[in-house]
Amino acid sequence: MKTSLSLSKRLLWSAAASALLALAACSSDSSTIGAEENELEDSIEKMTLREKVGTMFFVRPESMDTTIHWKEYTELTDHKLQKVNKTMLAVNKDYPVGGVILFAHNIDDENQLAEFIKEIRELNGTPLLAIDEEGGRVARIANNENFDVPKYESMAAIAESGDPNDAYKAAFTIGSYIKEYGFDIDFAPVSDVNTNPDNIIIGPRAFSDDPETAADFVVSYLNGLDSAGIVGTLKHFPGHGDVKADTHFGYAQTNKTWKELLKCEMVPFKAGIDAGAQMIMTAHIAVPKVTGDDLPSTLSPVILQDKLRDELGFDGVIVTDAMDMGAITKQFSNTEATIKAIQAGVDIILCPQDFVEAFDAVVKAVEKGEIEESRIDESVHRILKLKKK
Repeated sequence: MKTSLSLSKRLLWSAAASALLALAACSSDSSTIGAEENELEDSIEKMTLREKVGTMFFVRPESMDTTIHWKEYTELTDHKLQKVNKTMLAVNKDYPVGGVILFAHNIDDENQLAEFIKEIRELNGTPLLAIDEEGGRVARIANNENFDVPKYESMAAIAESGDPNDAYKAAFTIGSYIKEYGFDIDFAPVSDVNTNPDNIIIGPRAFSDDPETAADFVVSYLNGLDSAGIVGTLKHFPGHGDVKADTHFGYAQTNKTWKELLKCEMVPFKAGIDAGAQMIMTAHIAVPKVTGDDLPSTLSPVILQDKLRDELGFDGVIVTDAMDMGAITKQFSNTEATIKAIQAGVDIILCPQDFVEAFDAVVKAVEKGEIEESRIDESVHRILKLKKK
C-alpha cells in the first residue's frame, strides 16, 4: 500500500512536470513558428515570378537538355544523361527548378552519382533531390549492381511478418543510404490498398489488401524515413490499388464512391496524415462517382481541394505523379495539364514532358490573371517550408 501511494505521487509529479515542460515548449514553439513564418513570407516577397514558378517544378534531368526529344520512357535510357551539361546550364539560367528526380538510367555508380548530385545542387533554384526508392521492384539504387545496399523483395513480403516495425527498419535502412548519397525526398511509401488481384501496376508494392494493416505499415515506413532524415511521400492518392489499368500508358478509373473509398483506400492516407506526412503524391486515376466527371485526380479540385485539403485536413505539399505519363499526355496537352493541375491545388508539377513550355505557360497564366499569383505563393510557401526542414 505504501509503495502504491509512493508510485501514485511520482506519477502525479511526473505528469505535472511534463505539463509545465509542454507549456514552455508550446510558448517557445509558438514564437519560433511565428519567426519562421515571417522569414518565409519575406523570402517569397523577394522572389521574382519566374523564381516562384520554378520552385513548383520537379523535373527529370533530360527536361533541361532541350536537345533531347522523346515520346516513350524507353527512349530515355539510350541517352544515359548522368551529368549536368552545357545545354542544361544554359536552359537553367532562365528556368530555375525546385527539384530534380533521378531515375535508374541517370545513375551509374557511387562516384558518378556523387558528382552528378553535386552539380545538380549548384543549379539555379537550389533544387531538392528526389528518387523512387520504395524497396522491391521500384528501387533505382538497390537494383543497380554497382551499389552494395540491402535489397527487399517487396513491401507485401515485409508485411508478411505482421510486425510494422519491420517496415520501420526497412525504411530507415533505405532512408539512410539515400541520405548518404545526397537525396532529400523518397517518393515512398506506396499507401495503396492492394484490393484488385488484376492490378498490374501496384500489386506487391503495396503492403496489404487489408486497409488497417496497410495503414500500420505505411505509418511505420514513413517514420523510418523520417528518422533517417528523408522526407517520405504517401502515394498514390486517392488510391491506385483497385484499378486495373496502368496510368503510365492511358486512362484509368475507379468506380468507387467516396463512402467506399473512406472505408478502404483512405484508411492508410488518413493514418499517414495523422502521423505527420509532409508530402502526398496524386494518382492520375479518374473517380467519376466522386467528382462527377472523368478528370484524373491530379487535375481535380474536388479530389485535391474538397477531399484531401478540406475534408482530410492535409496541409502539406501535394506533388503530382509524373505528368509525362499516358493517363495525362493522351488526354491533355502539356500546358493544359500543367495549368489544370495548379488550378486544382497541386504544389509540385513532377516531370512535365516539356518543362520549358510548361514553365512559360504558367508564367503567362499568372500574367493574364488565369492563375492568381497568390495561388502560386501558397505552393511556394509550402515548398520552401519543406526545404527548410
